[in-house]
Amino acid sequence: MTDPRTRALTPADEDLLRVATLGNLNWAEERFTMRDVTDRREFAHYTRLLPERGDLGLVAEQDDAVIGVAWALFLPEEDAGYGFVDADTPELSLWVHARARRQGLGRLLLQLLKDEARTRGIRSLSLSVEAGNPARRLYDAEGFRAVTGRERDGVMVWTDGRR
Repeated sequence: MTDPRTRALTPADEDLLRVATLGNLNWAEERFTMRDVTDRREFAHYTRLLPERGDLGLVAEQDDAVIGVAWALFLPEEDAGYGFVDADTPELSLWVHARARRQGLGRLLLQLLKDEARTRGIRSLSLSVEAGNPARRLYDAEGFRAVTGRERDGVMVWTDGRR
């Protein structure tokens, strides 16, 4: 097995974002279908990367297979995601294939995405994580903090402390 390599996420990766979004929705059990992801607006907007609005992302591949993806979208207030905090803060999503979990890949993707955000002058990232999701420990460890008043929704924000 080779070490994972990363590449930039592109708009052509829409199928990958559908799979990743479904995986994120079903993190604990099968609750949603691919049809839910494609047909429900509150899920479908996570599957469209629009670089022209500032969206960014990374894909991790190993042995010619995708094993993870991290992406951040500038969803507008009128089509806000679950982790929306403001128009200047893109909402982060992170998915790691089950066979690649607990090996540090999620942390690597998260750190690389934060680095790319810094490079682009993006000062914060938001997300929403459901209660009981073990990914919460990773987000805590990587500097994400609960948004006051939005704790029940699992909304968290990372802010770049560098000036």
